[in-house]
Amino acid sequence: MAKAAENADVVYLDNSSTTRPDPRVVAAVTEVLEEDFGNPSSLHRLGAKAERLMENARGSVARLINADASEIYFTSGGTEANNWAIWGTVAPGSKRHIVSTKVEHPSVIALLDHLHERGFRVTLVGVDSEGRVDPDEVMDAVTEDTALVSVMFVQNEIGTIQDCREIGRRLMDLGKKKPRFHVDAVQGFARLPIDVRDWGVDLLTMSAHKIHGIKGAGALYIRKGVNIQPLVFGGGQESGMRSGTENMPGIVGFGEACKIWAGDSEEVMTRLTTLRKRLVTGIKSVFPEAVLHGPVEEGVAPHIVHFSFPGFKGESILHALEARNVFVSTGSACSSHKAKPSPVVLALGRSEDEALSSIRFSMSRYTTEEDIDRAIQAVDESLKELAAWRKKR
Repeated sequence: MAKAAENADVVYLDNSSTTRPDPRVVAAVTEVLEEDFGNPSSLHRLGAKAERLMENARGSVARLINADASEIYFTSGGTEANNWAIWGTVAPGSKRHIVSTKVEHPSVIALLDHLHERGFRVTLVGVDSEGRVDPDEVMDAVTEDTALVSVMFVQNEIGTIQDCREIGRRLMDLGKKKPRFHVDAVQGFARLPIDVRDWGVDLLTMSAHKIHGIKGAGALYIRKGVNIQPLVFGGGQESGMRSGTENMPGIVGFGEACKIWAGDSEEVMTRLTTLRKRLVTGIKSVFPEAVLHGPVEEGVAPHIVHFSFPGFKGESILHALEARNVFVSTGSACSSHKAKPSPVVLALGRSEDEALSSIRFSMSRYTTEEDIDRAIQAVDESLKELAAWRKKR
Protein backbone atom coordinates (compact mmCIF):
# COMPACT_ATOMS: atom_id res chain seq x y z
CA MET A 1 0.00 0.00 0.00
CA ALA A 2 2.86 2.38 0.79
CA LYS A 3 4.33 1.84 -2.65
CA ALA A 4 0.96 2.48 -4.30
CA ALA A 5 0.63 5.74 -2.37
CA GLU A 6 4.17 6.70 -3.33
CA ASN A 7 3.33 6.35 -7.03
CA ALA A 8 -0.14 7.91 -6.85
CA ASP A 9 1.07 11.38 -7.79
CA VAL A 10 3.38 10.21 -10.57
CA VAL A 11 2.87 11.26 -14.20
CA TYR A 12 4.45 8.36 -16.05
CA LEU A 13 5.23 9.18 -19.68
CA ASP A 14 7.97 6.64 -20.35
CA ASN A 15 5.73 3.87 -21.66
CA SER A 16 7.86 3.14 -24.72
CA SER A 17 10.50 1.99 -22.25
CA THR A 18 8.08 -0.13 -20.26
CA THR A 19 4.45 -0.04 -19.19
CA ARG A 20 2.82 -0.59 -15.82
CA PRO A 21 1.34 -4.10 -15.80
CA ASP A 22 -2.43 -4.17 -16.10
CA PRO A 23 -4.09 -5.33 -12.82
CA ARG A 24 -5.70 -8.19 -14.75
CA VAL A 25 -2.26 -9.25 -15.93
CA VAL A 26 -0.93 -9.08 -12.39
CA ALA A 27 -3.81 -11.29 -11.21
CA ALA A 28 -3.12 -13.85 -13.95
CA VAL A 29 0.62 -13.85 -13.20
CA THR A 30 0.00 -14.20 -9.47
CA GLU A 31 -2.28 -17.20 -10.00
CA VAL A 32 0.41 -18.93 -12.05
CA LEU A 33 3.05 -18.21 -9.42
CA GLU A 34 0.88 -19.45 -6.57
CA GLU A 35 -1.30 -22.18 -8.11
CA ASP A 36 -0.31 -23.19 -11.64
CA PHE A 37 3.43 -23.50 -11.08
CA GLY A 38 3.91 -26.77 -12.94
CA ASN A 39 6.51 -27.18 -15.67
CA PRO A 40 4.70 -27.40 -19.03
CA SER A 41 7.14 -30.14 -20.09
CA SER A 42 6.15 -32.38 -17.16
CA LEU A 43 3.85 -35.33 -17.84
CA HIS A 44 1.68 -35.05 -14.71
CA ARG A 45 -1.53 -33.02 -14.48
CA LEU A 46 0.15 -29.88 -13.12
CA GLY A 47 2.41 -29.93 -16.14
CA ALA A 48 -0.54 -30.55 -18.46
CA LYS A 49 -2.43 -27.59 -17.01
CA ALA A 50 0.62 -25.35 -17.39
CA GLU A 51 0.91 -26.44 -21.00
CA ARG A 52 -2.76 -25.60 -21.64
CA LEU A 53 -2.29 -22.15 -20.16
CA MET A 54 0.78 -21.58 -22.31
CA GLU A 55 -1.00 -22.70 -25.48
CA ASN A 56 -3.94 -20.43 -24.70
CA ALA A 57 -1.50 -17.53 -24.42
CA ARG A 58 0.12 -18.54 -27.70
CA GLY A 59 -3.24 -18.35 -29.39
CA SER A 60 -3.96 -14.92 -27.93
CA VAL A 61 -0.68 -13.56 -29.28
CA ALA A 62 -1.25 -15.13 -32.71
CA ARG A 63 -4.74 -13.67 -33.13
CA LEU A 64 -3.43 -10.11 -32.90
CA ILE A 65 -1.28 -10.55 -36.02
CA ASN A 66 -3.46 -13.00 -38.01
CA ALA A 67 -1.05 -15.88 -37.46
CA ASP A 68 -1.49 -19.51 -36.49
CA ALA A 69 -0.65 -20.35 -32.88
CA SER A 70 1.96 -22.85 -34.09
CA GLU A 71 3.88 -19.94 -35.65
CA ILE A 72 4.44 -18.19 -32.29
CA TYR A 73 7.61 -18.95 -30.32
CA PHE A 74 8.07 -17.45 -26.88
CA THR A 75 11.30 -15.65 -26.00
CA SER A 76 12.66 -13.55 -23.15
CA GLY A 77 11.65 -10.35 -24.94
CA GLY A 78 12.13 -8.21 -28.02
CA THR A 79 15.93 -8.16 -27.99
CA GLU A 80 16.22 -11.94 -28.06
CA ALA A 81 13.54 -12.19 -30.75
CA ASN A 82 15.28 -9.60 -32.95
CA ASN A 83 18.63 -11.34 -32.53
CA TRP A 84 17.10 -14.72 -33.25
CA ALA A 85 15.28 -13.52 -36.37
CA ILE A 86 18.45 -12.04 -37.87
CA TRP A 87 21.17 -14.38 -36.66
CA GLY A 88 18.98 -17.44 -37.13
CA THR A 89 18.43 -16.47 -40.76
CA VAL A 90 21.96 -15.59 -41.87
CA ALA A 91 24.13 -17.91 -39.74
CA PRO A 92 23.40 -21.15 -41.60
CA GLY A 93 22.89 -19.63 -45.06
CA SER A 94 25.13 -18.89 -48.00
CA LYS A 95 23.82 -15.38 -48.68
CA ARG A 96 25.88 -12.67 -47.00
CA HIS A 97 23.89 -9.45 -47.46
CA ILE A 98 21.37 -7.82 -45.11
CA VAL A 99 19.21 -4.74 -45.79
CA SER A 100 17.90 -2.65 -42.89
CA THR A 101 17.47 1.03 -41.99
CA LYS A 102 19.38 3.68 -40.07
CA VAL A 103 16.61 4.05 -37.47
CA GLU A 104 16.37 0.51 -36.14
CA HIS A 105 16.41 -0.46 -32.46
CA PRO A 106 19.85 -1.01 -30.85
CA SER A 107 19.13 -4.75 -30.63
CA VAL A 108 19.12 -4.80 -34.44
CA ILE A 109 21.86 -2.24 -35.14
CA ALA A 110 24.33 -3.77 -32.67
CA LEU A 111 23.89 -7.23 -34.17
CA LEU A 112 24.26 -5.87 -37.71
CA ASP A 113 27.51 -4.19 -36.64
CA HIS A 114 28.69 -7.53 -35.26
CA LEU A 115 27.77 -9.33 -38.46
CA HIS A 116 29.55 -6.70 -40.53
CA GLU A 117 32.71 -7.37 -38.52
CA ARG A 118 32.30 -11.06 -39.35
CA GLY A 119 32.28 -10.37 -43.08
CA PHE A 120 28.59 -9.85 -43.85
CA ARG A 121 27.61 -6.95 -46.07
CA VAL A 122 25.06 -4.62 -44.46
CA THR A 123 23.12 -1.88 -46.22
CA LEU A 124 21.34 0.64 -43.98
CA VAL A 125 18.76 2.63 -45.91
CA GLY A 126 18.35 6.26 -44.87
CA VAL A 127 15.13 8.06 -43.94
CA ASP A 128 13.56 11.43 -44.68
CA SER A 129 13.27 14.31 -42.21
CA GLU A 130 10.26 12.66 -40.55
CA GLY A 131 11.93 9.27 -40.19
CA ARG A 132 10.22 7.51 -43.10
CA VAL A 133 12.05 4.95 -45.18
CA ASP A 134 11.24 4.90 -48.90
CA PRO A 135 10.15 1.41 -50.04
CA ASP A 136 11.81 2.15 -53.40
CA GLU A 137 15.17 2.61 -51.67
CA VAL A 138 14.70 -0.63 -49.75
CA MET A 139 13.98 -2.52 -52.95
CA ASP A 140 16.90 -0.85 -54.76
CA ALA A 141 19.21 -2.14 -52.03
CA VAL A 142 18.10 -5.78 -52.47
CA THR A 143 20.43 -7.99 -54.51
CA GLU A 144 20.57 -11.69 -55.36
CA ASP A 145 22.85 -12.09 -52.32
CA THR A 146 20.35 -10.52 -49.88
CA ALA A 147 19.36 -12.99 -47.19
CA LEU A 148 17.18 -10.70 -45.08
CA VAL A 149 15.36 -7.38 -45.09
CA SER A 150 14.68 -6.07 -41.57
CA VAL A 151 12.48 -2.99 -41.03
CA MET A 152 10.97 -1.67 -37.80
CA PHE A 153 7.20 -1.10 -37.89
CA VAL A 154 6.98 1.79 -35.38
CA GLN A 155 10.18 3.70 -34.63
CA ASN A 156 10.63 3.48 -30.88
CA GLU A 157 12.00 7.00 -30.32
CA ILE A 158 10.00 9.22 -32.68
CA GLY A 159 6.95 7.06 -33.46
CA THR A 160 7.17 7.06 -37.27
CA ILE A 161 5.18 4.22 -38.85
CA GLN A 162 6.95 2.46 -41.72
CA ASP A 163 4.95 1.05 -44.63
CA CYS A 164 5.85 -2.57 -43.89
CA ARG A 165 2.88 -3.81 -45.89
CA GLU A 166 4.16 -2.13 -49.05
CA ILE A 167 7.71 -3.40 -48.50
CA GLY A 168 6.54 -6.92 -47.77
CA ARG A 169 4.25 -7.15 -50.76
CA ARG A 170 6.94 -5.85 -53.09
CA LEU A 171 9.37 -8.41 -51.72
CA MET A 172 6.79 -11.12 -52.42
CA ASP A 173 6.76 -10.02 -56.05
CA LEU A 174 10.35 -11.28 -56.30
CA GLY A 175 9.08 -14.85 -56.07
CA LYS A 176 11.71 -17.49 -55.36
CA LYS A 177 14.43 -14.84 -55.23
CA LYS A 178 12.69 -13.16 -52.30
CA PRO A 179 14.86 -12.57 -49.20
CA ARG A 180 13.30 -13.14 -45.78
CA PHE A 181 11.35 -10.20 -44.39
CA HIS A 182 11.67 -9.41 -40.67
CA VAL A 183 9.62 -6.76 -38.88
CA ASP A 184 10.47 -5.47 -35.41
CA ALA A 185 6.91 -4.75 -34.28
CA VAL A 186 7.60 -4.22 -30.59
CA GLN A 187 6.28 -0.63 -30.48
CA GLY A 188 3.30 -1.26 -32.74
CA PHE A 189 2.18 -4.74 -31.71
CA ALA A 190 -1.33 -4.88 -30.19
CA ARG A 191 -1.68 -1.10 -30.43
CA LEU A 192 -1.89 -0.94 -34.23
CA PRO A 193 -3.31 -3.43 -36.77
CA ILE A 194 -0.82 -6.03 -38.06
CA ASP A 195 -1.54 -8.77 -40.59
CA VAL A 196 1.50 -10.94 -41.23
CA ARG A 197 -0.16 -12.77 -44.10
CA ASP A 198 -1.30 -9.65 -45.93
CA TRP A 199 2.09 -7.99 -45.34
CA GLY A 200 4.15 -10.97 -46.51
CA VAL A 201 6.10 -11.10 -43.24
CA ASP A 202 8.35 -14.08 -42.51
CA LEU A 203 9.50 -13.09 -39.03
CA LEU A 204 7.97 -10.62 -36.56
CA THR A 205 9.12 -9.51 -33.10
CA MET A 206 6.82 -8.79 -30.12
CA SER A 207 7.27 -7.96 -26.44
CA ALA A 208 4.97 -8.21 -23.42
CA HIS A 209 6.14 -5.36 -21.21
CA LYS A 210 5.36 -2.73 -23.86
CA ILE A 211 1.64 -3.60 -23.73
CA HIS A 212 1.08 -3.85 -19.96
CA GLY A 213 2.46 -7.35 -19.61
CA ILE A 214 5.51 -8.07 -17.46
CA LYS A 215 9.19 -7.96 -18.32
CA GLY A 216 10.99 -11.07 -19.47
CA ALA A 217 8.47 -12.33 -22.01
CA GLY A 218 8.25 -11.81 -25.76
CA ALA A 219 7.69 -13.75 -28.92
CA LEU A 220 8.93 -14.29 -32.43
CA TYR A 221 6.48 -15.11 -35.21
CA ILE A 222 8.07 -17.54 -37.69
CA ARG A 223 5.99 -18.18 -40.78
CA LYS A 224 5.30 -21.83 -41.55
CA GLY A 225 7.90 -23.14 -43.94
CA VAL A 226 10.58 -20.69 -42.81
CA ASN A 227 13.55 -22.53 -41.34
CA ILE A 228 15.84 -20.60 -39.04
CA GLN A 229 18.57 -21.76 -36.70
CA PRO A 230 17.85 -21.69 -32.94
CA LEU A 231 19.86 -19.45 -30.65
CA VAL A 232 19.32 -21.60 -27.56
CA PHE A 233 19.88 -25.35 -27.49
CA GLY A 234 18.94 -27.81 -24.79
CA GLY A 235 15.77 -29.64 -23.79
CA GLY A 236 13.87 -28.96 -26.99
CA GLN A 237 11.12 -26.65 -25.70
CA GLU A 238 9.15 -24.48 -28.13
CA SER A 239 9.06 -27.29 -30.71
CA GLY A 240 12.82 -27.61 -30.48
CA MET A 241 13.35 -24.02 -31.54
CA ARG A 242 14.00 -22.29 -28.22
CA SER A 243 15.14 -24.55 -25.41
CA GLY A 244 14.85 -23.74 -21.72
CA THR A 245 11.99 -23.97 -19.25
CA GLU A 246 9.38 -21.48 -20.33
CA ASN A 247 8.70 -18.33 -18.29
CA MET A 248 5.14 -19.33 -17.47
CA PRO A 249 4.15 -16.26 -15.42
CA GLY A 250 5.44 -13.95 -18.13
CA ILE A 251 3.84 -15.96 -20.94
CA VAL A 252 0.42 -16.18 -19.28
CA GLY A 253 0.60 -12.48 -18.47
CA PHE A 254 1.52 -11.80 -22.11
CA GLY A 255 -1.54 -13.72 -23.26
CA GLU A 256 -3.79 -11.85 -20.85
CA ALA A 257 -2.43 -8.50 -22.06
CA CYS A 258 -3.17 -9.55 -25.65
CA LYS A 259 -6.76 -10.45 -24.76
CA ILE A 260 -7.23 -7.03 -23.20
CA TRP A 261 -5.88 -5.21 -26.26
CA ALA A 262 -7.97 -7.36 -28.59
CA GLY A 263 -11.06 -5.94 -26.92
CA ASP A 264 -10.34 -2.22 -26.95
CA SER A 265 -7.21 -1.29 -28.93
CA GLU A 266 -9.07 0.94 -31.39
CA GLU A 267 -10.80 2.85 -28.60
CA VAL A 268 -7.56 3.31 -26.65
CA MET A 269 -5.56 4.48 -29.65
CA THR A 270 -8.27 6.97 -30.66
CA ARG A 271 -8.08 8.48 -27.19
CA LEU A 272 -4.28 8.57 -27.34
CA THR A 273 -4.44 10.39 -30.67
CA THR A 274 -6.39 13.17 -28.94
CA LEU A 275 -3.94 13.24 -26.04
CA ARG A 276 -0.97 13.39 -28.42
CA LYS A 277 -2.40 16.48 -30.12
CA ARG A 278 -2.96 18.06 -26.70
CA LEU A 279 0.63 17.38 -25.68
CA VAL A 280 2.18 18.62 -28.93
CA THR A 281 0.09 21.81 -28.88
CA GLY A 282 0.85 22.39 -25.21
CA ILE A 283 4.61 21.93 -25.53
CA LYS A 284 4.74 24.31 -28.49
CA SER A 285 2.70 26.89 -26.56
CA VAL A 286 5.10 26.99 -23.59
CA PHE A 287 8.27 26.65 -25.69
CA PRO A 288 7.70 27.64 -29.34
CA GLU A 289 11.31 26.79 -30.23
CA ALA A 290 10.70 23.10 -29.49
CA VAL A 291 11.35 20.88 -32.52
CA LEU A 292 8.99 17.93 -33.04
CA HIS A 293 10.69 14.86 -34.49
CA GLY A 294 8.65 12.52 -36.67
CA PRO A 295 5.34 13.20 -38.42
CA VAL A 296 2.95 15.72 -36.92
CA GLU A 297 -0.27 13.71 -37.30
CA GLU A 298 -0.36 11.25 -40.21
CA GLY A 299 1.84 8.16 -40.18
CA VAL A 300 2.85 8.36 -36.53
CA ALA A 301 1.99 6.13 -33.59
CA PRO A 302 -0.28 8.11 -31.25
CA HIS A 303 1.50 7.08 -28.07
CA ILE A 304 4.91 8.65 -28.87
CA VAL A 305 5.93 12.33 -28.92
CA HIS A 306 9.58 13.32 -29.35
CA PHE A 307 10.83 16.90 -29.00
CA SER A 308 14.17 18.64 -29.03
CA PHE A 309 14.54 21.71 -26.82
CA PRO A 310 17.33 23.80 -28.38
CA GLY A 311 19.64 25.37 -25.81
CA PHE A 312 19.02 22.71 -23.17
CA LYS A 313 20.40 19.26 -22.43
CA GLY A 314 17.89 16.44 -22.56
CA GLU A 315 19.29 14.85 -19.42
CA SER A 316 18.90 18.12 -17.48
CA ILE A 317 15.29 18.43 -18.60
CA LEU A 318 14.63 14.81 -17.65
CA HIS A 319 15.84 15.33 -14.08
CA ALA A 320 14.02 18.66 -13.73
CA LEU A 321 10.82 16.91 -14.77
CA GLU A 322 11.55 14.02 -12.42
CA ALA A 323 11.77 16.51 -9.54
CA ARG A 324 8.18 17.40 -10.43
CA ASN A 325 7.12 13.73 -10.51
CA VAL A 326 6.94 13.62 -14.32
CA PHE A 327 8.87 10.70 -15.79
CA VAL A 328 10.09 10.70 -19.40
CA SER A 329 13.16 9.49 -21.31
CA THR A 330 15.85 10.90 -23.57
CA GLY A 331 15.49 8.14 -26.16
CA SER A 332 15.66 4.37 -26.36
CA ALA A 333 15.77 2.90 -22.85
CA CYS A 334 18.21 0.29 -24.12
CA SER A 335 20.85 2.97 -24.73
CA SER A 336 19.71 5.97 -22.69
CA HIS A 337 22.55 5.65 -20.14
CA LYS A 338 25.07 6.49 -22.85
CA ALA A 339 25.96 10.18 -23.15
CA LYS A 340 25.77 10.14 -26.93
CA PRO A 341 23.42 11.85 -29.37
CA SER A 342 20.57 9.67 -30.62
CA PRO A 343 21.51 8.05 -33.96
CA VAL A 344 17.82 8.19 -34.85
CA VAL A 345 17.61 11.97 -34.48
CA LEU A 346 20.88 12.36 -36.39
CA ALA A 347 19.46 10.19 -39.19
CA LEU A 348 16.68 12.78 -39.61
CA GLY A 349 19.32 15.33 -40.59
CA ARG A 350 19.25 17.06 -37.19
CA SER A 351 22.33 18.48 -35.48
CA GLU A 352 24.17 16.83 -32.60
CA ASP A 353 22.99 19.61 -30.27
CA GLU A 354 19.37 18.92 -31.24
CA ALA A 355 19.89 15.22 -30.66
CA LEU A 356 21.33 15.86 -27.20
CA SER A 357 18.44 18.16 -26.28
CA SER A 358 15.71 15.63 -27.04
CA ILE A 359 13.02 14.22 -24.79
CA ARG A 360 10.61 11.39 -25.56
CA PHE A 361 7.14 11.42 -24.02
CA SER A 362 5.29 8.12 -24.43
CA MET A 363 1.77 7.34 -23.29
CA SER A 364 -0.27 4.28 -22.36
CA ARG A 365 -3.87 3.22 -21.90
CA TYR A 366 -3.69 4.78 -18.41
CA THR A 367 -2.58 8.25 -19.52
CA THR A 368 -5.14 10.97 -18.80
CA GLU A 369 -5.77 14.58 -19.83
CA GLU A 370 -4.66 15.61 -16.34
CA ASP A 371 -1.36 13.79 -16.89
CA ILE A 372 -0.79 15.67 -20.15
CA ASP A 373 -1.64 19.04 -18.62
CA ARG A 374 0.65 18.40 -15.65
CA ALA A 375 3.45 17.38 -18.01
CA ILE A 376 3.06 20.57 -20.06
CA GLN A 377 3.16 22.68 -16.89
CA ALA A 378 6.20 20.78 -15.64
CA VAL A 379 8.03 21.36 -18.94
CA ASP A 380 7.28 25.07 -18.70
CA GLU A 381 8.54 25.28 -15.11
CA SER A 382 11.59 23.10 -15.78
CA LEU A 383 12.79 25.08 -18.78
CA LYS A 384 12.38 28.37 -16.92
CA GLU A 385 14.25 26.95 -13.94
CA LEU A 386 17.10 25.65 -16.10
CA ALA A 387 17.32 28.93 -18.02
CA ALA A 388 17.51 30.92 -14.76
CA TRP A 389 20.18 28.57 -13.37
CA ARG A 390 22.19 28.96 -16.59
CA LYS A 391 22.09 32.78 -16.30
CA LYS A 392 23.51 32.63 -12.77
CA ARG A 393 26.57 30.66 -13.85
